[in-house]
Amino acid sequence: MSEGNFFFEAEGNRYHPTPRTRGPWDPQSLHGRVIAGLIAHQIEREYGEPAFQPSRLTVDMFRVAPMKPMTVTTTLVRDGNRIKVVDASMTDDEGTEIARGNVVFLKRAEQPEGEVWSPPEWNAPSPDDVEPQPPPANAGADWVPAWETRRIQGDFGTVGQKQAWIRETHELVAGLAPSPFVRAAQASDFTNPFANSGSTGLNFVNADTTLYLHRDPVGPWVGMEVAAHHSSNGVAIAECVMYDLEGAFGRSSVCSVANRRRS
Repeated sequence: MSEGNFFFEAEGNRYHPTPRTRGPWDPQSLHGRVIAGLIAHQIEREYGEPAFQPSRLTVDMFRVAPMKPMTVTTTLVRDGNRIKVVDASMTDDEGTEIARGNVVFLKRAEQPEGEVWSPPEWNAPSPDDVEPQPPPANAGADWVPAWETRRIQGDFGTVGQKQAWIRETHELVAGLAPSPFVRAAQASDFTNPFANSGSTGLNFVNADTTLYLHRDPVGPWVGMEVAAHHSSNGVAIAECVMYDLEGAFGRSSVCSVANRRRS
């Protein structure tokens, strides 16, 4: 990974953002992907166990998150033999709740015998066989993207199926390599711009992201394939299938509302 990070940690569950956390909608707000990643990080840090698979993450983002320190507190809702449920709340220093999260952990076990139908998986080239995205025209010599994207099919501003590989280029929290779960959580927010952009660009901002995992992703690259987009009356829902080099490992979905960028 490149030098740099999105947050500095202080006091265990309080995090100071760096300029890299800036979102695309408002220059004074945090990006949704770092909100999802930070909630996943804190829950996994406190409650993650090798015997349990983080199977679902839902993050509700109901306020604009300012570029200020954030505190993530957690609550253990259920601590069972096969299922564990944890809630999380993200607040600013004034105590205003910015976002909420929830993770369902399921006990890993022996796979049942027999066959179950699954849809065919993509037949995509590996990231090494896909050309990197060129830097923006106004990028300086030391420009480093917040994440790396290698597009396989489709692009922003186009109508049609989209596929891409994405890879983290920075640590989420200084000094800590992001775990597979955290990387998947950050990538899940990519569902909104990838699946909800069209002929006039991106006109929807997501109010949530939900990630489903049946296993952890392997390796640094996460493949995203648009599976669905539906919208009417300024409300959209969208879904992506998520891959690594071994195949599909999960899905991510969002609900979004029509929105304009702030200058």
